[in-house]
Amino acid sequence: MMLDHYVTLGRSGLRVSPFALGAMTFGEDPGSAGCSVEESEKILAAYLDRGGNFVDTANFYSNGHSEKILGDFFAAHPGRRQHVVLASKFFGNMFPGDPNGGGAGRSSIIAQLDETLRRLQTEYLDLYWLHNWDRSTPIEETMRTLDDLVRAGKIRYIGFSNTPAWVTAQAQTMALLKGWTPLIALQVEYSLLARTVEGELAPFARDQGISLVPWSPLKNGFLSGKYRRDAQVTDSARAAYVGGPTDDEYVVIDAVAAIADELGTTSAAVSLAWLRARQGTVVPIVGARRREHLEINLVALEVTLTPEQLQGLDEVSAPTLDYPAPMHGAQRAMLQFAGATVDGEASAVYPPLLQSTVRY
Repeated sequence: MMLDHYVTLGRSGLRVSPFALGAMTFGEDPGSAGCSVEESEKILAAYLDRGGNFVDTANFYSNGHSEKILGDFFAAHPGRRQHVVLASKFFGNMFPGDPNGGGAGRSSIIAQLDETLRRLQTEYLDLYWLHNWDRSTPIEETMRTLDDLVRAGKIRYIGFSNTPAWVTAQAQTMALLKGWTPLIALQVEYSLLARTVEGELAPFARDQGISLVPWSPLKNGFLSGKYRRDAQVTDSARAAYVGGPTDDEYVVIDAVAAIADELGTTSAAVSLAWLRARQGTVVPIVGARRREHLEINLVALEVTLTPEQLQGLDEVSAPTLDYPAPMHGAQRAMLQFAGATVDGEASAVYPPLLQSTVRY
């Protein structure tokens, strides 16, 4: 399977590749753990040549250098920009001491977008993400501003990243009721080692027909196959920033490695294939510091896990979800259906009903 087997992003007419290319690693600026301009362009070219069309960045990645690298590349290759779904994010403040330099207020969104478009050398973005929740700005101000920018032709679609479920639901409901531009995708942390999104945001996204676009699908490289028990990782630039896996995480890592060995593939491919098999439309973001890293990740396009393998990974990586999520499983079915099977979901009988009958 190539990257040109596209999927529709949310309730929209936007078609994207099954993997997005993350450009957070583009640029060698301090603190970025990224790669050179030359290597960044090789990675981007390899992704596009395989049919990839979904490229994701943010205003403050590599202090703006990531966006500039992308802009310079597309300027040097006329005609390619119009065939790419180019996404960036706002929120990060790049101006120390300026309280309006970032966030999600009207003036700051407009200013951040103008700077992003300048660096990217483009007149519009295909997708613009809110990168984080701005607690000090009313969500209606953010949503109205984004709708105005869509109507002005400066952005085409919008999405949220790293926002609480209740804020996201409020924003989406407001947009639908007011006729503003709705969300089509949520960029969230999601992997076999980070599944708490399944408590609130993932069910909300399925209900609303919103796609999930997972960042860090290999959990800082822990699921890449580099990390093994009692082995030293020597070729990871991020190791100094993220440390190493915990004992509980190694249980999942071991299970992934066992399936990878069984299939004759990589741990990265198994981990990404598991994500793509989740309910709804899930489009993982794959990042790379070298072109070979990208090629390794794209092997996942050829991997299909069996129901038994998926179940095994589900069980070994099962997350502990916050209340009220634990109330929505078997206990809910027991109380609601009382032993009946509804929509294919079987339930037990609530124990007190076994010893009594309804008397009132």
